[in-house]
Amino acid sequence: MAMSGSMRTEIGALVVATSIIQLANGFFGTFISLRVAIEDFAAPGLVLSSYFGGFTLGALFCGRIIQRVGHIRAYAAFAGLVAAATPVMPLLAGSLAWVILRALVGFGCAGIFVTTESWLNAKASPAERGRVFSIYMVGTFLALGLGQLLIAGADVRAAGPFSAVVSLFAVALVMVATARAEPPRVSTTAALPYGMLLRAAPIAVAGAVLSGLVSGAFYALVPAWMQDQGTARATIALFMLMAVLGGFAFQIPVGRISDRFDRRLVLALLGLGLAVAATVMVLSPRALPTLLPEAVFLGGFMSTLYPVCVAHAHDRMPADRVVAVSGQLILVSGIGSVLGPLIGETLMTHYEIDGVLFFMALAALLLAVMAGLAGLMTKAPQHLRAPFRFLTPQAGPLAHDPLEGAPEPVPAH
Repeated sequence: MAMSGSMRTEIGALVVATSIIQLANGFFGTFISLRVAIEDFAAPGLVLSSYFGGFTLGALFCGRIIQRVGHIRAYAAFAGLVAAATPVMPLLAGSLAWVILRALVGFGCAGIFVTTESWLNAKASPAERGRVFSIYMVGTFLALGLGQLLIAGADVRAAGPFSAVVSLFAVALVMVATARAEPPRVSTTAALPYGMLLRAAPIAVAGAVLSGLVSGAFYALVPAWMQDQGTARATIALFMLMAVLGGFAFQIPVGRISDRFDRRLVLALLGLGLAVAATVMVLSPRALPTLLPEAVFLGGFMSTLYPVCVAHAHDRMPADRVVAVSGQLILVSGIGSVLGPLIGETLMTHYEIDGVLFFMALAALLLAVMAGLAGLMTKAPQHLRAPFRFLTPQAGPLAHDPLEGAPEPVPAH
């Protein structure tokens, strides 16, 4: 059955509002990396990784808040949390304060994405759901990329960028607050003992951790290093934009390949590609004509690791464990995202950015070897449960409905 006009308007408002959130989020993540690099913080790596810690906790626990207060109130609470924490940051410029505030921002952002995706799942009919989520993911991906361009005109030392982020979150909140809410459904999530997923899909778990390590280090540290090298702000913005758009461009072709072949072999090829891309970036001249194509490939390989891991894990687990599997993958990926900037920062003190890139290459190569050996030694499962999903770099772990036990798979193509 086709959606009514009012339902289309409501879904459109949600998609636009979340795209505005991702516009702010893409800008804010890179901006914080640049700002922390010029602050005299005692623990800059911890400040950069705290967002991922808050995001992970939010993704795991905010479903309960949505069930308790409803979608609109939950969205308002999560957006309000970000809007309250962000303007305090320039007033309390210190490691401990920013660790707490960035964790709160991460928690709030995760809550916004979970609320939105749960709401879209509830509103869109099964026949329309694939198209709705494709539009949603394209919108958020492009907004995340465009947010990088705002860096070119930002004054990193001023408080203005913090106010701009608050304004964007407020606009999104106004849009959603005027929409009608879909009542939350009762959770029917089946429990999943810790260790069961590791035994059933060890490559998915290892891949989620290593994907978090690599992406966390990249997004937190590379913009700051470029700034330290005297790179123009516009060039930094363009480089990060290319990395995000590379992830966008790789999603559909990688998805189609992973739905046809053993996902572990696909992971091995992606890991090998990422290792090569990171190594080439170390060895090649640091000039714009070479950096931009390298960013496309680096972002493309990096952004498709996690969704292939998610799809492989669902291949190995019963359909009634979809949410529990995603939740555990969120946890291990979040742990990797927290550790990535901490390890990368330590390496940077001794080996500059080459240490971070070689760290990324080593992690990717380790995944390639593990996945390749597993794919060659054991039979691949049939792709019956959930095909590859079109996921954004930051909201990717949330592409499931936290309020539904066994949502129908949504094709990415």
